[in-house]
Amino acid sequence: MNANEPGTALPGSASNDPGPATLVMPARVVRAGAGVDWISDGWALFRKAPLMWIIFLVLFFLVHVGLGMVPWIGTLIGTIISPILMGGMALGCRSLETGGDLELEHLLAGFRRNTGPLVAVGLMYLVGELVLLSVFAMFAGMGLLTAVLSGDEAAILSSLSSGLLFLALGGLVTLALAIPLVAAYWFAPVLAMLHDVPAIPAMKESLFACLRNWLPMLVYGLVMLLLLVVAVIPLGLGLLVWAPLMFATIYTSYRSVFTEAD
Repeated sequence: MNANEPGTALPGSASNDPGPATLVMPARVVRAGAGVDWISDGWALFRKAPLMWIIFLVLFFLVHVGLGMVPWIGTLIGTIISPILMGGMALGCRSLETGGDLELEHLLAGFRRNTGPLVAVGLMYLVGELVLLSVFAMFAGMGLLTAVLSGDEAAILSSLSSGLLFLALGGLVTLALAIPLVAAYWFAPVLAMLHDVPAIPAMKESLFACLRNWLPMLVYGLVMLLLLVVAVIPLGLGLLVWAPLMFATIYTSYRSVFTEAD
């Protein structure tokens, strides 16, 4: 990642932000090996503030666990809040990249800046998740969908114990549909936070960017999967590094495929 490459102009940190740079779209196509570069660049960002990254992870986890304890509505709210927190992390990455610090205010920045587009991204992703659940429920039965949304583990296990063939088929179909949903979500919080891009255009550009760069995204995914296997070996403690690294790579992949101009 070259912060000084021609055609890019990086705003400053959260405490000295001159405003969003103009985003030049569509996203460019990068080489397959860029998927590995995203990880190495993300690691460089993690190494600049490892303790704060772990604090970010713990807070992110606690927020979702706390919301998950509220039946039905908690999980839905967690999905809506996620892009707000991820947008804040992107702002923190920008600060680190430009020589600043990673601060707690970065994580919460999405509640003060571009909150509307970030919430809209979360709502659209939530709708996508509900559609996927509905598709899966067509194969598994509405009983399983109701059990998943309510968090009733006994009901989930009971539903899973019947119709394994339909469950497997439903899982494959749902997985195939989930790929474009995740692709549309991948860059959207960053585009909304750093460039004031509305939710629908942000998710559209994210989807197209991932499709244009499917090969480096595949390389990235395979390497991150391998690192995940390594991370869970020491009692899962490696996840304290793997998860922040994954968040950082969302930003580094964005920096690789999108161009900013004055």
